[in-house]
Amino acid sequence: MTEAAVSQSHTSPLAGKHVLIVGGTSGIGLAAARQAKDAGAKVTVVGSDRERAQNVVAENAFEGWRAADITNTEAIYAALADVGHVDHLVLLAGSFVAGKVLEADVTYLRRAFEERIWASVHVLRALGDKLASDASITFISGALADRPNAYGTAVLAAASAAMEAFARGLAVELAPRRVNTLSPGPIDTPILSKTLGEGKEAYVQSLKQTLPLHRLGTAEEAGEAVVFLMGNGWMNGAVLNVDGGSRLI
Repeated sequence: MTEAAVSQSHTSPLAGKHVLIVGGTSGIGLAAARQAKDAGAKVTVVGSDRERAQNVVAENAFEGWRAADITNTEAIYAALADVGHVDHLVLLAGSFVAGKVLEADVTYLRRAFEERIWASVHVLRALGDKLASDASITFISGALADRPNAYGTAVLAAASAAMEAFARGLAVELAPRRVNTLSPGPIDTPILSKTLGEGKEAYVQSLKQTLPLHRLGTAEEAGEAVVFLMGNGWMNGAVLNVDGGSRLI
């Protein structure tokens, strides 16, 4: 830890707190995990791949790891059974579920909601009273919640918008716990490469021409927003857009 990070950890609201990040082994989740640790938090990450989770914890000296398929209810409860007190819960897991409503397999389309709404429900129930009475909970939605398109993303857009509504409802239902949603725009993360494959570079170059800032966001920038939502005690029931203004065009 750098000297600046040590100094920050003594003053940060995350100092000494236990942060649990579901989807914390890559992309935005991993960036947020590293920044939370630098702020003095004890971080546990949950990922779908056991070996990757172990390696991430070893490389970053996090508090611990768990592995679970978030669409498998039993796996969620088993993975979180021995997790202790949690001060901040972050749920960022989810794949890019794309398919046109009249063409795609419905079981596959359901995954958009299984990975987001229902996975969140089961994580919250699995933690129960382990979640601090003044905890923060951070969800993720995405730009599609505001601007769906015609390219097979209608169900994913609906699931993203549902996360924002879910968070607002929980901000009331679980009070005084705070519940917020991060809504990132185009971010350069591994899921982008996995989704686009060889077409990524051409897509990114085209996108840069239309985005107000002429670039994609970074996982670190989105991770900073996650840390902000955890640490700012007056943020509640809010959607934080981290999209470089992409929703405006």
